[in-house]
Amino acid sequence: MRYGVNYTPSTGWFYHWLDFRPDDLARDLDTVAELGVDHIRIFPLWPVIQPHRTLIRERALADVETLIEVAGQRGLDVSVDGLQGHLSSFDFLPAWLSTWHRRNLFTDPTVIESTAAYLRRLAEACSQHPNVFALTIGNEVNQFTGDLHPQPFPATSEQAGLWAQTMIDALHEGAPALPALQACYDATWYNPTQPFTPTQAATIGDITAVHSWVFNGTAQLYGADSFPTQAHARYLVELARAFQVDPHRPVWLQEVGVPRNVIAPEQADAFMEATFANLNGAPDLFGITWWASHDVDPALEDFPPLEYSLGLIDQAGKVKPEGRKFAALIDHARRTASAAAEPRPEPPTEDPRPILPLDLDRVGGRTGLAPGGVFWTMYMRQARTAHPRIVIEGAPHA
Repeated sequence: MRYGVNYTPSTGWFYHWLDFRPDDLARDLDTVAELGVDHIRIFPLWPVIQPHRTLIRERALADVETLIEVAGQRGLDVSVDGLQGHLSSFDFLPAWLSTWHRRNLFTDPTVIESTAAYLRRLAEACSQHPNVFALTIGNEVNQFTGDLHPQPFPATSEQAGLWAQTMIDALHEGAPALPALQACYDATWYNPTQPFTPTQAATIGDITAVHSWVFNGTAQLYGADSFPTQAHARYLVELARAFQVDPHRPVWLQEVGVPRNVIAPEQADAFMEATFANLNGAPDLFGITWWASHDVDPALEDFPPLEYSLGLIDQAGKVKPEGRKFAALIDHARRTASAAAEPRPEPPTEDPRPILPLDLDRVGGRTGLAPGGVFWTMYMRQARTAHPRIVIEGAPHA
């Protein structure tokens, strides 16, 4: 099990790539290392590295490598995202995809070729560093299509799947030894109009990533202290596993956090503790990566209010109560795992947990998987006793 944080620099947020100062990053990561985490996930801004379709800036790639090295000096492994893409309500698309040069991110052949070239080159650079352990296409790239984005790039599910596989192939070509994955926000699992499907999320790439945010209606519907809110992350992990072809394919809880718009500060400890407790025993769970390392600077305006308080560390570099709790939970989990590592009989080849069958047609497709949906309700009812193993009946379409 890996435990880490999504790194949000305290100085300049992700705009730090425009004014790169390794000393600032080193101070941040000194504090991050104090939490006891083993890794960070980093987000190079796509337009900074590839501002023109046929230009990849080597100096910008060198900055990425410098951050990887600074992390390694503090004993931190690094996962690198490529296409940023989308971060905390802001889009970062290069100019060659907008206005006069607007082309479809997912279907235009020249865009696909150039995007793959960027990911291939980024992967090559990252592969030179032994502390890089994974590469992600980009952060929640699926939000650029579907019915939520104000200016979407339309794509069919077939086109979305082909695009994702092409990007995974590019990462593998650049770094054959590194796991490559895609990361979708939860519309993939819950929204029937989202072209990126659960089956694609659970089969394309080497690891399945899930992003668990309870401001998606869960906490609003059930309350911050409710079992469904506290079990949301585990539900997504189990749902992802159900759609996988390989039953032992790793599932990575790549984003989870305490959004203050639905969870009050005095409720944070209970939410974090219960989230960890519910995840305990999840088969083949690859890791938990918290969002985020640092609070967003209040001087940077126009973020949704909740974004300013998601950090485990504040603007002054002081570990917040949530950070201390996260560190304690990691320590407890590791000590528990170590104690349980004594020699014991071989585990059963079959998952011994009770089975919860999922017939997508019967529950109304992805709508039935969403918070408050038919299947969601069935799962949460059974999970109060023990988290079941979800088994799909019939064709795993959604």
